[in-house]
This record gives sequence, structure tokens and C-alpha cells, in this order.
Amino acid sequence: MIIADKILREYRITEKAADLAANLNQYTFEVAPDANRKEVARAVAKVFNVEVTKVNILNKKPKLKVDRMRRGRPGTKGGHKKAIVTLKEGDAIELV
Repeated sequence: MIIADKILREYRITEKAADLAANLNQYTFEVAPDANRKEVARAVAKVFNVEVTKVNILNKKPKLKVDRMRRGRPGTKGGHKKAIVTLKEGDAIELV
């Protein structure tokens, strides 16, 4: 059983994501770190009632940053996993 709320964390709203949605029918989501392509496709299909044709997964690794408030000790800036989901021609996701 797929719990879509655990897999799909949030919709990514950027200029590039808006351009992909308008022109190529692709939508960008931040997903759980342990999610794979099939789980993401099933979760999107279940939540939005659309047919998914392709899923691309990208892992953004955390960056090391020097924290001046802690006397120069390094800290990390969070990484995340995102998925670019391509939908079948004619399907769309309405996001307010």
C-alpha cells in the first residue's frame, strides 16, 4: 500500500518548474529520500487522478557551510530529493 502523503512532500514552485508545466506537461515535486520512481508515479496518479508516463529523480546533496555564529565550525545546508513527473498528453494537474 502506498501512502502518498509520505512520498510526496511538496510541489516545487520555481520559474523552471512553471515553464516545464506550461510547455512540456512536466511537474516537479520534492519527495521522500527513500522513494523510488514507481512509488512516486503511483502516488501522483493516486492523488491527482492522472496517468504518469515518465519520472526523473534528482538527488541534491547537502552543502557544507561555515557557520560564523559557531566560531567557524562547519555545518550543513540541507539536501533533498526531487522528482520531475511527465504526464500523459491531455492530463494536467490543477494547483492553486
